[in-house]
Amino acid sequence: MQLGIIGLGRMGGNIARRLMRNGHEVVAHDRDATIAQSLVADGATHVESLAQLVEQIDAPRAIWVMLPSGEITEQTIAALADIMEAGDTIIDGGNTFYKDDVRRAASLKEKGLHYVDVGTSGGVWGLERGYCMMIGAEKEVFDHLEPLFDTLAPGYGDLERTKGRNAPDERAERGYIHAGPVGAGHYVKMVHNGIEYGLMQAYAEGFELMQSKGSADLPEDQRFDLNMADIAEVWRRGSVVSSWLLDLTAQALAGDERLDHYSGAVSDSGEGRWTVDAAVEQGVAVPVLANALFSRFSSRKENTYANRLLSAMRFGFGGHVEPPRQD
Repeated sequence: MQLGIIGLGRMGGNIARRLMRNGHEVVAHDRDATIAQSLVADGATHVESLAQLVEQIDAPRAIWVMLPSGEITEQTIAALADIMEAGDTIIDGGNTFYKDDVRRAASLKEKGLHYVDVGTSGGVWGLERGYCMMIGAEKEVFDHLEPLFDTLAPGYGDLERTKGRNAPDERAERGYIHAGPVGAGHYVKMVHNGIEYGLMQAYAEGFELMQSKGSADLPEDQRFDLNMADIAEVWRRGSVVSSWLLDLTAQALAGDERLDHYSGAVSDSGEGRWTVDAAVEQGVAVPVLANALFSRFSSRKENTYANRLLSAMRFGFGGHVEPPRQD
């Protein structure tokens, strides 16, 4: 299947590579010529402009926008809408606010264009592991694009199948779902990221509690010199708190148990805020998710072990480089 991709960064480039490895044709565009040329070497066709991108793809076209949420994505989709034809589809695979998806879809529909929102999780590891995808779209549009999603998804892998599950739709077990109409995909991904904040915060606080047990502020007979790397490693093996985030924690601690090369100034990319806003709007109590978000705000002024561990996890799964501390 043929697909245009705009934005070849940490995830966009690897999405293109995973598709090409499995027989799909990719026409790509990125403002950074160096990034684009590395993808050409892997088999992609690179074009210099959005107009050339549209020209290179056969109708009905599908173009995947993989850019940071906000103005750049808004401008790119608006520009595409002016040059694409009725029946074409624009896919937003970034972390867009779901209400923006609904608004865009309504506007694009007036021009005969389809819109699909894909909540995409997998970070810098997606090329090999595959991507978990939560997709919002009209059903017929989803069905047309499904070969792309099936290729990008992890598949069954070696994960044990859920006992007692007897659902007629097995796509969730392969790593992607048609979540519902436009907006549903990014709504589910928004909550996913809110939960991610809470999980990361729980690990960070727990490891700081153990690390501080060796503090000179405690009486000597109450101190434990605990090995953080060993604890993370043993918890990976049979513990009820094992997870991919714990795997990344163990990996970070193995290289630097004190995590001194992380600033601990933990950014938030918006989804946590949107999750808390949605909870207020819907009258749902989310104290853990809210406190995890607020902890990220305070992290930008407090250089604690917990915050450095949060930085390490974010770098591990997404390649996020944290900003300098605001001292």
